[in-house]
Amino acid sequence: MIGPMPRSVISSRTRRPRRTGLRTAAPPVAEQRPNIVFVLVDDLRWDDIAVAGHPFAETPNIDRLASEGARFLNAFASTPLCSPSRASILTGQYVRTNGIVDNTARDSASHRLATFAIPLQAAGYRTGFFGKWHMGNDDTPRPGWTHWVAMRGQGEAMDPSLNIDGTRRVVPGYVTDVLTDQVVAFIKDSSRTDSSRTSASRAPFMVFLAHKALHPNIAQQNDGQRGQMAAGQPEGFVPAPRHAGRYANAVVPRRENAKLAPVRKPALQRTIAGLPPLAGDRHERCGHPRAARDAARR
Repeated sequence: MIGPMPRSVISSRTRRPRRTGLRTAAPPVAEQRPNIVFVLVDDLRWDDIAVAGHPFAETPNIDRLASEGARFLNAFASTPLCSPSRASILTGQYVRTNGIVDNTARDSASHRLATFAIPLQAAGYRTGFFGKWHMGNDDTPRPGWTHWVAMRGQGEAMDPSLNIDGTRRVVPGYVTDVLTDQVVAFIKDSSRTDSSRTSASRAPFMVFLAHKALHPNIAQQNDGQRGQMAAGQPEGFVPAPRHAGRYANAVVPRRENAKLAPVRKPALQRTIAGLPPLAGDRHERCGHPRAARDAARR
């Protein structure tokens, strides 16, 4: 979804140029360079927002972006997996090109990604990355970013450990609030116009905010397997303390095929050690060939 275009951007594109004698004066360069804010929400289904008809989810800010901007109703993820999707968003490339094909430790490959931050920074933008990089467990700064605030791997829901421009520190608070505060500070700093600022510091900015929410609080090893959470970190889906229990009595809507075993889908019908079934109950495991055969007969 794209939010409303700032008035200053609209005016710079639609206002007629000033005429001075026989020459046409172009608008100031700064007016032609809009600020960019990209917000990525982890594990948010397309219909988990109120504007898409969800019966109880409260998403007023997302709804406003949809109503005042644009909402894409026919967009799809070519590789619906965490790390590959992130790489595709940042590069505009399919996974066969960018090389981030799974959720394992693709640290070195992710340092070589041709992200859109690189040309923006070269063009004079202040570029800020905030949150979950998650292409491996390496949280060190990547090329193209003026300011870097990243978590290792999956990060932590409470009091996250952040790599801030190469220095790691634990920041108290709920991760969504912590990352948002970091972004707000970056935007305010980018917008300052007092005489102490250099021309570079008054450049347009681009923010890439990759939230950890709504992903459960887990640790991930380099091979992609689940690891041990740090001491004191709650596991599973962790809301902000102020939202705890908010939807405790709500009924989660399920689609009609939610508990049906997949049929004629070999990749989904494989039995994979340690993974729960995709659908059905303990007697009808969708990953078990017999369950698939039984479902096909019905």
